[in-house]
Amino acid sequence: MSTTTTAVRIEPAPPVVHTAAMLWLSAVAFGAFEAVLVIGKLLYEGTPVLDVLPQGGFRLAVFAGAVFLALKLKGGANWARWTLAGTLGVFGTLSLVKEPIEWLLAGGSIAEAMTGADAMAWVFAASRVLHVLAVLGALVLMFQPRAGAYFRSA
Repeated sequence: MSTTTTAVRIEPAPPVVHTAAMLWLSAVAFGAFEAVLVIGKLLYEGTPVLDVLPQGGFRLAVFAGAVFLALKLKGGANWARWTLAGTLGVFGTLSLVKEPIEWLLAGGSIAEAMTGADAMAWVFAASRVLHVLAVLGALVLMFQPRAGAYFRSA
């Protein structure tokens, strides 16, 4: 009869890693909020539910993966740190800023957008800014020296 043991980390995550994980979870919450706004708007405008489901399903999968990775990060999994940095840190951030940057490059005016924005646009914009800041903050904290030491000690 063979037994398998699993190493369990006893030391708690240092504050920088704990905060990074909480920022990732915050980013997920902001992303979920934005998804509700976008999907709600599409449905309100008459988009058939079956056309919206793939988008919602994809986002749900990304959110579930991000939560899983954030929890593994907090537990000291270095692979989770690098997976978060590469996938959501790079490609996720690009997906969040791509459209506004393209709009600006095409001649969009921030002043005009602000003047013509309704309450929903302001709520969405605020959520998106907080979402991006949470991701950038998490990325910075995950690679602080104390975080690096924590992941090396695993």
